[in-house]
Amino acid sequence: MTSGVLFGGPTPEHDISILTGLQALRELASNGTDVVGIYWTKTGSFHRVPNDVEAESFLDGVPKSSSELTLRVGDGGGFFAAGSKLAKDRPLEMDAIVLCTHGGPGEDGSLQAVLDLAGVNYSGPSVAGAALGMDKWAFASVVSAAGLATLPRSLLDSSTVSLPFEGPYILKPRFGGSSIGIDVVGDLATAKARLTTNAHLARGCVVEPFRADLTDVQVALRTYPTLSVSAIEKPLRRNQNAEILDYRDKYVGGEGMVSAPRELPAQLSAGQRELVEAGARVIANVASVRGVARLDFLWSPTELFVNEINTIPGSLSKYLFVEPPLPFLTLLNDLIAEAIERPAHRYSVAGADGLVLRSAGSIAAKLA
Repeated sequence: MTSGVLFGGPTPEHDISILTGLQALRELASNGTDVVGIYWTKTGSFHRVPNDVEAESFLDGVPKSSSELTLRVGDGGGFFAAGSKLAKDRPLEMDAIVLCTHGGPGEDGSLQAVLDLAGVNYSGPSVAGAALGMDKWAFASVVSAAGLATLPRSLLDSSTVSLPFEGPYILKPRFGGSSIGIDVVGDLATAKARLTTNAHLARGCVVEPFRADLTDVQVALRTYPTLSVSAIEKPLRRNQNAEILDYRDKYVGGEGMVSAPRELPAQLSAGQRELVEAGARVIANVASVRGVARLDFLWSPTELFVNEINTIPGSLSKYLFVEPPLPFLTLLNDLIAEAIERPAHRYSVAGADGLVLRSAGSIAAKLA
């Protein structure tokens, strides 16, 4: 069996995606798996990279000793390597691909849709699950409808004249991942001004009341071979004066989320662990979670709110599965097995039997 690991992509989280991808690629390769590393560049091209490549090799773009690939959709689609002058392009025979693509088109459903059209098995969210997870407005609406507690949330644009809650406010890109582009402001006028100065808010902005008394807590879940929940962590801020847990807190430290400071397992109030775990299981169902996802909550000793979902989390949240310990190789192999046994989607032409076409008459008559 041959597997692939795909990482990178045209996203602000490109560099973190490389770190996650290289961890997965190295773990599989060092344990004897026949594996192909596929690097997705910032400009959108795909390249096969050596299995022993290091992070620094990507600083100037495509690493040396890489070869360009093409991704084709349709019957017989997939990834292809260029042939010689006398030979045709050859397909890369892979049973499944582990997606380590954080943010942007690698996590919002765009890549998943292309892989579905190409007939390629992949890990992680389906098109629908990815799109829902990336849309903070839609995700909060679904979670609230399922009966889970969330902070009030509104859409913000240049025509907004009032908000249903008092400031200060926290602004988030509606379709952004991680903590990139988040702003904390004191009033509505400042919030609206950020719409033109913060490029990450260009596609939409959601606004919530900023609660300095609330702390992030996170939990991962995986859906194969059965639905299971990890230990709960409380990420710690490197800068204790910061208003929020920012991108540097989460990812800057050499190994992505693995090296971020944390309290694990988190020390929660009585009954709150059970609430987090129960909420995670509800979200797994209503948000169509597939593969490994990380759920972010906002916590105080007396309150707990669902914040957001990360459908392809940093380091695939391998560092959270400590009760009981879960080897990274097992996590990866389960992702691959799920991708093969439970494909995210297969298109169907059931019902397209020609009946409508036979009875349609002329197009000219329909235009008359």
